[in-house]
Amino acid sequence: MSNLELFSADESSTLYFELLAKSRGFNSIAGIDEAGRGPLAGPVVAAAVILPQNFTLPGLTDSKKLSEKKRDQFYPQIRQQATAVGIGVASAVEIDQINILQATLLAMQRAVARLELSPDHLLIDGITPIPLKISQQTIKKGDSRSLSIAAASVVAKVIRDRIMYTFAEQLPQFGFAKHKGYGTKLHRQAIAEYGPSWQHRKTFAGVKEHLEKVDD
Repeated sequence: MSNLELFSADESSTLYFELLAKSRGFNSIAGIDEAGRGPLAGPVVAAAVILPQNFTLPGLTDSKKLSEKKRDQFYPQIRQQATAVGIGVASAVEIDQINILQATLLAMQRAVARLELSPDHLLIDGITPIPLKISQQTIKKGDSRSLSIAAASVVAKVIRDRIMYTFAEQLPQFGFAKHKGYGTKLHRQAIAEYGPSWQHRKTFAGVKEHLEKVDD
């Protein structure tokens, strides 16, 4: 596609931002997104995904708009077809130490660092840049507007869910397999009954008021 064709591309296209970046001379473009900013327990997980030029995966969009079954179907296809995938994790302890925004940015930095191919441009879901000396663009609702970010959102969500399934086996009383650490009624009742565990974010409302109970 020529530069003229590129700049006339429809911004509603999920490849618009990738093509725009390529028209500006960037070749290795990574979409970045996270999963797990809102839960009361567990880590925040970020993914960075570089897609090949002719990548297509019909139906791929923001992971929150997909069923768990559909995400699990897309995940191996993304891993197999992507040029590079990086995963970054910030733990519940780190979230409490530096706050959820900074922990999210830290997880994103780690995801970029773990890419096998160094990106020269980043497309980031949201409004906050990552503190890295790499060209980048933040995109509101980017997980619905950029195919690279959508791929990252699915990878991050699937990885985080798998982590929470592991914690569900270790801490069965909290029901992590059902709610993945989000503040459901069931989860809040469990926190009230058992007190926060070592996987709970103790600076979050809904958890910190129960800190007088002994950690499990």
